[in-house]
Amino acid sequence: MTARIDSQYGEIGIDNDVISKVVGIATTGNYGVVGMVSKNQIKDGIQNILGFDNYSKGVVINHDDDKIIVEVYVTVEFGTKISEICRNVQRSVKYDLQRYLGIQANVVNVYVQGIRVTDE
Repeated sequence: MTARIDSQYGEIGIDNDVISKVVGIATTGNYGVVGMVSKNQIKDGIQNILGFDNYSKGVVINHDDDKIIVEVYVTVEFGTKISEICRNVQRSVKYDLQRYLGIQANVVNVYVQGIRVTDE
């Protein structure tokens, strides 16, 4: 499914893969986020923490009428304030979608799937 934007020159369609990559880049740029995680861990076996190269993994885009609902599945760093990380992810995802694609995300849900202890 694609997001559709009407412009003065016609219609623009933006594929969910493009939206997912912008969301993934916005998410991984936040302090405290150490990885993106697949939504369905049972199906995928053990929890697989994915590197930053695959930005669209851990992102689910849903369209409900004219609304875009974004779900992000992340692993965070131990010792950080999870609620603050989630708020920052929500803000940056909404901002980047509007800035780069001209799309307004109505809802951004952040799901913390794990915590990782990192070496300092």
